[in-house]
Amino acid sequence: MEVSVVRSSQVKIGRAELGHREFGFCKLSGNLRTQISFGQNTSWQNGRLQFTLRAVQSESVRPVIVPGPSKRSKSNDGLRLFVGLPLDAVSDCNSVKHARAIAAGLKALKLLGVTGVELPVWWGIVEKEAMGKYEWSAYHSLVEMVKEAGLELHVSLCFHASKQPKISLPDWVSCLGESQPGMFFKDRSGQQYKECLSLAVDELPVLNGKTPIQVYHDFCENFKASFSPFLGSTITGVSVSLGPDGELRYPSHHQSVKRSKIPGVGEFQCFDENMLSVLKQHAEATGNPLWGLGGPHDAPSYDQSPDSNAFFKDHGGSWESLYGDFFLSWYSNQLISHGDRILSLASSTFGDTEVTVYGKVPLMHSWYKTRSHPSELTSGFYNTSSRDGYEAVADMFARNSCKMILPGLDLSDVHQPHESHSSPESLQSQIRTACKKHGVEISGQNSSISGAAGGFQQIKKNLLGENGIDLFTYQRMGAYFFSPEHFPSFSGFVRSLYQLELESDDLVSDEEATESIHVNSEAGIHMQAA
Repeated sequence: MEVSVVRSSQVKIGRAELGHREFGFCKLSGNLRTQISFGQNTSWQNGRLQFTLRAVQSESVRPVIVPGPSKRSKSNDGLRLFVGLPLDAVSDCNSVKHARAIAAGLKALKLLGVTGVELPVWWGIVEKEAMGKYEWSAYHSLVEMVKEAGLELHVSLCFHASKQPKISLPDWVSCLGESQPGMFFKDRSGQQYKECLSLAVDELPVLNGKTPIQVYHDFCENFKASFSPFLGSTITGVSVSLGPDGELRYPSHHQSVKRSKIPGVGEFQCFDENMLSVLKQHAEATGNPLWGLGGPHDAPSYDQSPDSNAFFKDHGGSWESLYGDFFLSWYSNQLISHGDRILSLASSTFGDTEVTVYGKVPLMHSWYKTRSHPSELTSGFYNTSSRDGYEAVADMFARNSCKMILPGLDLSDVHQPHESHSSPESLQSQIRTACKKHGVEISGQNSSISGAAGGFQQIKKNLLGENGIDLFTYQRMGAYFFSPEHFPSFSGFVRSLYQLELESDDLVSDEEATESIHVNSEAGIHMQAA
């Protein structure tokens, strides 16, 4: 796919001219021949891009803080901007996909002034065939590519699966799950969710005599040993999967919305045999054995609204009853305990390195303006109009000295459907307040590359000022990312974020071109550098 940007200039950051640290002459025009293709069938007829690079000293460009007044009223010199690599950068066969396109993309991001990239590392690819048999070769190649590009790398260790693109759990884990269905979450109708293991088996020896926590720990230790030369230099951050899509939550919304664009409340995921066993024990211990027979019977289904049944009703709903408090407290505590186990093993594994450990929370903002906050309750956050459910989460992150990844920084209240009673901005504010109280640092992400209305403006609003976010990861590189519909807007966003001053006399002329590299492949990649 062809990338189109109108123009660029010599990079200046924070009014500091780079002088002999020049790295980043980007000449982008409308009639030149650069193509970055990720193997999609989409054909872009008009947009074209050329990168013109002259490196006096190939040294990584970073935001520079310069004393003195700025030409602009605000400055964001300390922000580090990352871009996510494709989810399927490594194939199911453990080879790098679109290697030349990724290499070209890394050059483009470096020229733009991006700090680094984020790489998903999948359990189901690395430890695919057998427990303890790790294959890191493709990921080693990608780390080397990132290092060669002069970028930093944040690694996401993914102990979950992906539906799109299709990336499964390890074959041997899926095989064990066939004979042990209690390894997976189950909803009220008996439908299993097989994209991650149930948190109820964290400390049960269901994986050939080992617990999932032990297997996750072994995986992290082997990653650390295999990539030790890069830790603290190229690899500066590691996040660990805490649940579906890597987030700390139950898979309460995994069913697609069919009847309406308005998200439903989701469903509680506590009906697998191991979750029910834990619930039963807890109910008996509190003197209410009948409360341990199952989850709420009067809760709506996935796509339904809060008022479609009794449990989440704003007034007189079961969530406010003694039983409701019992169940929601237990359900939430199970999730927080799971997060504590995972972050604890990650923190202990990487505590003696220079990398920062992260965990991701979801932004379940639908129905936030109701009293019961049903989308958050089914996801495992006991947060209502009268109870703060994020204090305990922030405290858990603080105990493990981990940073929190908060998605949805591109979402604003004004662009949410009125009928969803949504407020992403209010929820973000609440989470940030809890983190500030407990001393937990936050890094941000956008919700989707498809682009929320006014997304770039909302991201800037969230990043500038006193919000305490010094790292933002934009998700993610791929076909649409480099399209003429998207990349020019992203480039403008980056330049405005870093306050790059564009001056016509800084532009590199065609006569200054000293080198031209044409890379041809089946993926149709052409990168020109000068």
